[in-house]
Amino acid sequence: MNPIAEELNEIIRGSNIHIYEMLSDVGKNLFFPRGILSQSAEAKEKAHRFNATIGMATEKGDTMHLPSVMAMLRGIAPKEALTYAPSFGIPPLRQAWKEALIQKNPSLKGKEISLPVVSQAITHGLSVISDMWVDPGDPIILPDKMWGNYNMIFAVRRGARIVNYVLFDGNGKFNINSFESCIKNEAQHGKKIIIILNFPNNPTGYTVTPEEGDRIVDILTDIAGSGTNVLAVTDDAYFGLFYEKDILTESIFARIAGRHPRLMAVKLDGATKENYVWGLRVGFITYGAALEGDSPKAYDALERKTAGAVRGSISNASHLSQQIVLKSLHSESFPAEKEDKYRIMLERAREVKKVLADPKYKGAFEAYPFNSGYFMCLRLKTVEAEPLRVHLLDKYGVGLISLGKSDLRVAFSCLEKEDVRELFDTVLRGVRDLEQ
Repeated sequence: MNPIAEELNEIIRGSNIHIYEMLSDVGKNLFFPRGILSQSAEAKEKAHRFNATIGMATEKGDTMHLPSVMAMLRGIAPKEALTYAPSFGIPPLRQAWKEALIQKNPSLKGKEISLPVVSQAITHGLSVISDMWVDPGDPIILPDKMWGNYNMIFAVRRGARIVNYVLFDGNGKFNINSFESCIKNEAQHGKKIIIILNFPNNPTGYTVTPEEGDRIVDILTDIAGSGTNVLAVTDDAYFGLFYEKDILTESIFARIAGRHPRLMAVKLDGATKENYVWGLRVGFITYGAALEGDSPKAYDALERKTAGAVRGSISNASHLSQQIVLKSLHSESFPAEKEDKYRIMLERAREVKKVLADPKYKGAFEAYPFNSGYFMCLRLKTVEAEPLRVHLLDKYGVGLISLGKSDLRVAFSCLEKEDVRELFDTVLRGVRDLEQ
């Protein structure tokens, strides 16, 4: 094992042995290299005459660039747009995002959390977490209605076992009994369990209530208290898009962080969906744990391992994308712009609920509970989802996503409010076509 990895492991062990135990074999071996990177950093600070350390080109004291490229990037300097960013992410953005996390999640006030490490959006963040914390055979606990890419990230690439609980009970609420039963069963068979908490949920658009959230945290704490190491990963891709009053409007990460020494919280979020900049691919990885002693040093060790995983996969996330996100966050118009887009999404969600309240749809399909995010799902009652999806696409030019035998996902995020009724009327027409 590399001596730097050994040093980081010792720091983590000294602060919380259970966090060290949770690291995968890869995670234990990860480190952030000193070598060229540290030498370049030293040169940047001290090489006042010549700095010939890094694989970029300069010209007349500035970053070399093509004028045709920079002509498209008004307001951003070449050194902000074209140079390599640190594998950790650019420091001002990391700090700005941490401050925003605390503002958006009041329960974090007074708690110690890490400085977010920048990932190339949440999918890359999940892959980094998978490398750091998941060994072959580890259970990954997810609802039966889940984003399909979890399987690729955890099962296909890392050999983990995906174990499902039933998301909804018979009353259209979060199925806390199935959740608890699933976790207790897996805790009996191993020393570590990994839970992915995805609210607002993709594909259903469901977010738990505060009471459901508290119960989830209590269950995880009880399992940790019984001697099982628990890694709770919150995939907060659609955070902030909440459309009802009686739901949890802060990340459940805030309630898990620091709760128990055997309970480790990891928050994955990003500007991609929250700030409507999907293609910029800017995400964040943040840790919340119960640590002893010098907790900033322990968090720094985790950040260095995380940056090592970034370094060993993509080297660093786009500097240009990070600068755009940072400048947007600091823009005076940013809050008003966010509120404007939220109102549009809220009106679309309300229109979906209003339209689906029409009893004419009842015999053909019904909506699963949804109260947030980009999506909602229909449960079909008389036909199967995939034949209906193909039929709607071929005959009516309507594109939806089929999930299993009976579910259709509708992304109302890309529907104009005035088109909602026509969409569901077309789905109904397609169902009637296939029933004949």
